[in-house]
Amino acid sequence: MVQEVCVSPLLTEMHQRIERACAFLAVEPYLCSLLKSCQRELIVSFPVKMDSGDIQVFQGYRVHHNIIRGPAKGGIRYHPEVNLDEIQALAMLMTLKCAVVNIPFGGAKGGVVCDPHQLSPRELENLTRRFATEISILLGPETDIPAPDVNTDAQVMSWFMDTYSMHKGYSVLSVVTGKPLIIGGSQGRQEATGRGVAYLTYFITQEMKLPLRGARVVVQGFGKVGYPAAKILQEEYGCKIIAVADLGGGVVNEEGLEVRALREHVEKEKTVAHFSQGETIPREAIFDIPSDIFIPAALENQIDEETAQRLHCKLVVEGANGPTTEEGDRVLQEKGITLVPDILANAGGVVVSYFEWVQGLQSFFWNEEEVNLRLKLIMSNSFKQCFSLARHHDLSLREAAYLVAIERIGEAIKVRGIYP
Repeated sequence: MVQEVCVSPLLTEMHQRIERACAFLAVEPYLCSLLKSCQRELIVSFPVKMDSGDIQVFQGYRVHHNIIRGPAKGGIRYHPEVNLDEIQALAMLMTLKCAVVNIPFGGAKGGVVCDPHQLSPRELENLTRRFATEISILLGPETDIPAPDVNTDAQVMSWFMDTYSMHKGYSVLSVVTGKPLIIGGSQGRQEATGRGVAYLTYFITQEMKLPLRGARVVVQGFGKVGYPAAKILQEEYGCKIIAVADLGGGVVNEEGLEVRALREHVEKEKTVAHFSQGETIPREAIFDIPSDIFIPAALENQIDEETAQRLHCKLVVEGANGPTTEEGDRVLQEKGITLVPDILANAGGVVVSYFEWVQGLQSFFWNEEEVNLRLKLIMSNSFKQCFSLARHHDLSLREAAYLVAIERIGEAIKVRGIYP
């Protein structure tokens, strides 16, 4: 089904944030223009044979924002509201995210306009293989390396890799990341984004003198980011997870929810709602639960001016991409709520994707302990740099992270020069 392109507020906000960072750094105008533009955008429309025998036409996108520092890296999402502006904005976020943690990738993003929950496994595979074929002119371990994102997973990445490999005539392990271990995936990749969120929560609370043991945590979203973040914060840092929400509703228990048991409930019921250990609440009520730490780990634009006013916490750690609007940022700052931005807090996924890419290229694999240690070191170094810059110039952590990323990208552009 072909969808008309919609304007994404996230794209406008990305432009504004890039402009402010470029003005602070006093970079040349052309650098700011480059960072506000995407290098290439591929729009595809393709037919898929459904189980009924009918043919349905889907629309998809693959966008490269900037590849000055390395191959394009970014996830593939399947969602009914995917549109080009959103994909552009998310590709920009990926460029900045890779730069702020100093890994040699540029930024990309892709997506298909569809509801994967309405597709059978065969239809989902057909759609994935056809989409992979349509964008294969961009793909390659040295050019463009997709990964899972919203509503995609290791199985989808397996189909991507196999389709690309069939075209090449041999197995190409490093063309995607987020794959199953049996075909070249990395230990620790599945929970890497959530683990990175947990690490950054620990780092910032150390600076805030906020004890993590017993800290009351609210999590919006309980999928690939929210669940591992909640589990690690509970089991490794002693946090109390008092409320969780997803698309089906929310659940709250002031004494704390047992995260693994909640996960088992979700696997059966497809929602956190009606979990026996807590009280079911509307999903929007998650913003009204007083806590120490709030983790938005769902979709974009969740903390806007209105929901930010409702938050009663000391710290927000962004697990999702672009969960806080410009107005939401302003309200949080006025309320004195510290925020750790997405390009820093949720970079754990792309860091371990980098590890997976490297391991696949050399066919030499690390154990999970080594992966997690390397991840923690990179996240720690990146946090220290951003925190020090923020403190020195009296900036927010988001502003500092953008400055670190844009300065690094700008330096790479200058060193390489302009061709021809």
